[in-house]
Amino acid sequence: MYRNLNRLAEGIATLLALAGGGVLLVLVALTCVSIIGRVLVPLDVGIGPIRGIYDMTEIGMAAAIFAFLPWTQLREAHARVDLLQPVLPRTLDRLLDLLFNIAMFVAALVGTHRLYLGMLDKYSYHETTLIAQIPVWQGYAASLVGGVGFIFVAAFCILRAARRVAGLPD
Repeated sequence: MYRNLNRLAEGIATLLALAGGGVLLVLVALTCVSIIGRVLVPLDVGIGPIRGIYDMTEIGMAAAIFAFLPWTQLREAHARVDLLQPVLPRTLDRLLDLLFNIAMFVAALVGTHRLYLGMLDKYSYHETTLIAQIPVWQGYAASLVGGVGFIFVAAFCILRAARRVAGLPD
């Protein structure tokens, strides 16, 4: 059972990280096209900047960041200070890792829940971005996908940390 959950968590984290990377690549391409279009405006060749590129970049960056959170959690790559780790007994260090994973799970739950409530609010008021008139709730929904993945992976990481405390293999 643990092995299957591990594979599932790996799959979700990998898929979301690749999707986040894809979003970033699209944003880079769109930004380059927009800059080239802006440069060509004086030449009057009919090409200009992409309207609403700032709006698209803002939404895409948020979605990409949320897509990277599960991978970061799974790889234990969140920023942390390990000043005392060398002097702590191994059992206490593993207990602190378990506590950290529980805290990240709570943060994932609260953050994703607030993201969901924000999405509902933006949807109900039909709020759009200033320039491109993109419905703002769509950015929240795209970020919510990564948030849900973050919850699942954080829950798995609690199980993994508990197994380490118990002395079971990963």
